[in-house]
Amino acid sequence: MRFLFAPIAVLLALGMAACGPAAPKFRGSDITGVGYGHDFRLNDAAGKVRTLADFRGKVVALFFGYTQCPDACPTTLSELAAAVDRLGPDAARVQVLFVTVDPERDTPDLLSRYVPAFNPTFLGLYGDAAATAATAREFKVIYQKQPGPTPGTYSVDHSVGTYLFDPQGRLRVYESYGQGPDAFVHDIGELLKSSG
Repeated sequence: MRFLFAPIAVLLALGMAACGPAAPKFRGSDITGVGYGHDFRLNDAAGKVRTLADFRGKVVALFFGYTQCPDACPTTLSELAAAVDRLGPDAARVQVLFVTVDPERDTPDLLSRYVPAFNPTFLGLYGDAAATAATAREFKVIYQKQPGPTPGTYSVDHSVGTYLFDPQGRLRVYESYGQGPDAFVHDIGELLKSSG
């Protein structure tokens, strides 16, 4: 008789677990629990030191790029701007952060004009060469200068994709480049819902 109770107890436990809240289904890659992308320490365009803790309570979208990027960066920022517009009142619970991989040319003044041109709430972040390299390592981002016709006209090859953090500051989703605003709207909405 005792042997019958063990399988019944297991089935009851599984049945109760199935009644709990379902894990969110993201359109991007669910990277919950990865061992990287824990934090950053960079300056905003006003010179204020920023870390992930400054944005606790919001979904954070973190993207690496540079202002002279001809394609991926303006496309991603435009998609994020469209997504934030479609979130309506929930947009106040989202913070988009653009981290430059070209601090040599992306001055605070340039970042203060370029990034908010997509949406006034978006923030540009920068560090010196060492801080930029350390942040890129923390987020598994690769970037490399490619020479141009003159020393000041180089381009920068870099990883493209956007990280999403939940309002508790946990890295949850990686959005591949080119998924469009719908993926951002959906996944940001899921993170906002799951945070209560």
